[in-house]
Amino acid sequence: MVFNTGAALLDAVVLAAVSREEDGTYGYKITQDVRKAIEVSESTLYPVLRRLQKDACLEAYNVECGGRNRRYYKITEQGEKQLNLYKQEWKLYSSKISAMFSGEEIV
Repeated sequence: MVFNTGAALLDAVVLAAVSREEDGTYGYKITQDVRKAIEVSESTLYPVLRRLQKDACLEAYNVECGGRNRRYYKITEQGEKQLNLYKQEWKLYSSKISAMFSGEEIV
């Protein structure tokens, strides 16, 4: 993709991916889900997960899987609020960009 992905957009996409799983999901699956929308490496994703956890948007817990612990992430109430804000902002932002591209007047 030719467009740069800012931190807020990446946070929004990660929160959206995690919110799809009621019981939470693990890092590799989050990476695969996020990659369906934007190109991102695992090395980029894990600092985002840690930041969202630090900001109380995600909670993390371990689940035993094949003799090893797998770290799962689940969206919190604060994360849901933040995701809803991102959705509202995205709707406004994307409509303005689409209007600009189509030559419409932006109000």
